[in-house]
Order: sequence, then structure tokens, then C-alpha cells
Amino acid sequence: MYIDLDTLPRGDVYAAMIQSIIPRPVAWVLSENENGTHNLAPFSYFNAVASDPPLIMLSIGKKPDGSEKDTRRNIRERSHFVIHIPHREQAQAVTASSAGLAHGESEVEQLGLELTAFEGNALPRLADCRIALACERYQILDIGPVPQALILGRVSRIYADDTVLAESAPGERPRILAEKVDPIGRLGGSDYTTFGEILTVQRPK
Repeated sequence: MYIDLDTLPRGDVYAAMIQSIIPRPVAWVLSENENGTHNLAPFSYFNAVASDPPLIMLSIGKKPDGSEKDTRRNIRERSHFVIHIPHREQAQAVTASSAGLAHGESEVEQLGLELTAFEGNALPRLADCRIALACERYQILDIGPVPQALILGRVSRIYADDTVLAESAPGERPRILAEKVDPIGRLGGSDYTTFGEILTVQRPK
């Protein structure tokens, strides 16, 4: 079967994309509303872009009524945001945080999630996440007729919980143990994948 995206309505193109490009990492994004509360929302059109400068990419559409999603608006207006890599036990909360709230209402407060200081960063982080990236708006590109916002964020600091770090000698590069992070990945529909077998294949020299 071949799926010709040029012949499909936008919703069907989206369905074909998210079911084909799997798994996708989940960015659980914390940003600051204009009233000082914290917005929290998941996005799976997300990945690393470069390491010099250290950039990530988020792709954020609009609400069904055509207005800006809060994350998009907050990053555009206030620049700073924090990306969390959620783990298996947080799948329910991640999904719940995708529900639409009135602008200024906080998913963090609604879900009873705990925040803690993110050392050296303007915004806090979720206390229960094992990986968090402090980001600042680098560039926003509008793409397509909606338009979709392609947000490039510069990562300034990474928090890694001590429980996910391998033991290392002084001066040795820190190593994050993926199986300890136990991240969830996005599939199509309502499905996530959890972390399974790790295959190690050496790259050619």
C-alpha cells in the first residue's frame, strides 16, 4: 500500500505521519503564563537539532479555534521554557496535561504536580522528572497555511537525576543510563511505547 499525502485532507496526513514515524520522544514542556502560573503540555513533534549551538526543535500548531496554544504564546512572549523527558509512571499525567484549559490556568496545579528549583535557570522543573532541559527561544519559524510554529530552543543546562547516572571516575564524561530514565515514546492514536531491549551496534570507524 502506498499513501499519497498530496491527495489527503490535513487530518489524514497527520494520522499517517504520527503512525509511521515511531516512536517519537515526548517533550513535556513547562512555560510561564503572563499571570505567573505555569503551563505544562506534551509535544511529540520534538527532537535534537544541533550541538553547537545546542538546539532542540518543537513543532506546535494552533488550537481548534485558530488561537495560539499557550506553550507557543508563552515561548514567543517570555522566551524561557523547560523540556522534561517523562518516564513510564508519568504517562497518565502527560496525557491529562494535554487537555485544553483557559489561558492562565495551570496544568501543574490542576494535576497536583510538584515543582522544584532548577539551579541556574529562570523557571523551575518538575520534581519527579529524571531529565529536564533548560531552554530559551532561539528562533521561531512559521510553516504552512495554519501556520505551524517551528520553535528552535537553545539548551543552556541539563538536569539529570543522580539515579540515572552511571558511576564515573573524576574527570570522566557523565553517562546517562537510558534504562534508568525509562522514557515513554509516542506512537499513533492514544498509544505510547515504554523502554524495552537495548541493542548496541558499534558504528564503523
